[in-house]
Amino acid sequence: MAEGEGVAGRGIRVRLDGSAGSTNDVAALKAWLERERPLEELVRGGQLRILERPRTDGPPGHMGVGMEILLVVVGVGTEITFRELLAQTKRAVAAWKENRRRVERGDPPEERVDPVDLDEG
Repeated sequence: MAEGEGVAGRGIRVRLDGSAGSTNDVAALKAWLERERPLEELVRGGQLRILERPRTDGPPGHMGVGMEILLVVVGVGTEITFRELLAQTKRAVAAWKENRRRVERGDPPEERVDPVDLDEG
């Protein structure tokens, strides 16, 4: 694996903002990601975990806790590079948004898909 493509200690954070960021949208997107190939295969193989967790970036005094999705690589033998995993996650989120646009009223929430260093949080 080339330098900068390793996956240990790295993850991908998916945040929904705007019209929703609602718990229902976050749960629906998490379920979508868990069924999306090759993410599904990595989850099934124990190399990837997809978690919902409270966001920590809300403004002070903000009521309610937003949620975000975190994809955590847990297998060191993962055959997918981090760059490929990030690209696949972005494609899966875009597909979910398009599907949501077709089946639900209102605009889908804006998304942010960012790499994160899990050692820093």
